[in-house]
Amino acid sequence: MRVLPATLALAAAFAGGLLASPLLPQTLPAAHAETNALLPAVYDLAGMQSGELPPTSNPDMRSKQLVVTDNATIALQIGNAPEHYHANTTEIQYIIEGSGQMWLGKERREIKPGTLIVIPAGTPHAGTIVSGSVPIKAIAIKIPPQNSADYVLVK
Repeated sequence: MRVLPATLALAAAFAGGLLASPLLPQTLPAAHAETNALLPAVYDLAGMQSGELPPTSNPDMRSKQLVVTDNATIALQIGNAPEHYHANTTEIQYIIEGSGQMWLGKERREIKPGTLIVIPAGTPHAGTIVSGSVPIKAIAIKIPPQNSADYVLVK
């Protein structure tokens, strides 16, 4: 079972970041601190529907960024994406709703609510087959934040 090692690795990386954070400089330039300041927020991800999310350049995908920092972004995505990769950004997706299959590298993988997908930078991926009428709804974490040039279509 490969889920347990992946879960333990993710937990260890998170704990390592928490332990290392006191060692990092705690002051930021004033302008920087104001533009990326996190504010308390609560999001009802289960209640958010596709029509409430802004459209993207991909007509089959809608996305809303929920958290933006210098180190990562967290967005809610609903829809489907063609095969692509991010050369400089690692993506972690957690499926909330919908099921089907996606391409991860050269393998087609089953996805359903509760699936955690780790997509290292440079790995081609695509959501291509949706089962049923419910679109895929996922939390997408991008580390570091993806810039507009870091989206490369494979075909």
